[in-house]
Amino acid sequence: MSFKVPVIDITPYVDGERPAVQRASVARGMDDACARVGFVQILGHGIPDETVDGLAAAMDGFFGLPLETRKSYRVAGANRGYSPPKSESLSLSLGVESAGRMNDFFEAFNIGTEARSFPGLDLSEDDYGINVWPTQVEGFEPAVLSYFAEAGRVARTLTRVFADALGEPPDLFDALTDHSIDVLRMNNYALPEGAVTLDGDLTGMGEHTDFGLVTVLWADQVAGLQVLGTDGAWHDVTPVDGALLVNLGDLTARLTNDRWMSTLHRVKPPIVHGGIVRRRSAAYFHDGNVDAVISTLPSHIDASGGLAHEPILVRDHIKAKLAGSRQGQANTAAVREAARVRAAAGRATGKHAPATGSGSVTPG
Repeated sequence: MSFKVPVIDITPYVDGERPAVQRASVARGMDDACARVGFVQILGHGIPDETVDGLAAAMDGFFGLPLETRKSYRVAGANRGYSPPKSESLSLSLGVESAGRMNDFFEAFNIGTEARSFPGLDLSEDDYGINVWPTQVEGFEPAVLSYFAEAGRVARTLTRVFADALGEPPDLFDALTDHSIDVLRMNNYALPEGAVTLDGDLTGMGEHTDFGLVTVLWADQVAGLQVLGTDGAWHDVTPVDGALLVNLGDLTARLTNDRWMSTLHRVKPPIVHGGIVRRRSAAYFHDGNVDAVISTLPSHIDASGGLAHEPILVRDHIKAKLAGSRQGQANTAAVREAARVRAAAGRATGKHAPATGSGSVTPG
């Protein structure tokens, strides 16, 4: 059977007037999608077109600034601000290094929740980060914040769908997300005009799983995003008209003892006549409370097999992942994910890839 990302209309959860039987149908579809694929396309999310258009215009404005101006918004030691091309290697968040030792060719700008967003709680900005806002792009801050609020609403709606899909109380995620580290990462895949000269295989964004609970992704309908299927092959994914792409993060996989999948994905920007076709995306990461401990749900503990994961503090998990992607420190805890990447590379090249340990992989 061909690989397919399910499309689910979540209108019954967005429109509170819909009957419970419709929500139950959505929840069943979500359970199936999360167990089989780990990715889903959602319609009926309720984000106005003008809000998405405003975000896209803000992104175009920022990424159209001179490189030196963009670089002035780099923020050292925090997951905020600007990341230039080739400054990150997402595959290292899995402990996997690219064969050409090339960092990823995307550039990004991050904003998110701040510790001061939650007055009354003793939180540190070291765990969150202070936003910076480009002053050269008119209307950038309000346009981005408008989309950020809408994407956050969608993410929280999805956690309610997840709770129902898992047969858990509707407030399952509330205690894990009431001061969640949420980040909006705006991505741009492009290179300067002219021929592309590479010292290795071109990677727009390396193989990785997302860190937290759920990711809500707006993306251009341009080829590039690829998902690793259960068949061990990489499959192209392009959103249908009006859809947002949603994928699970590592922490939700831990909650469900890996019955739901945190699916490996990457971006391989297409090259046409020696140049990259531009692609934009914006990923809203709903990562959970920094001080929350993520443990397997009692309903998902296998009496014979035991726990698939030990409990983990959200802060520690995100710190290890970010140290890989942004600081070049291979994440040695992601053994199973790294093995899946190497196995896929082995299938693509016809060679047997090592299952464990350090090494390199040439993306297929």
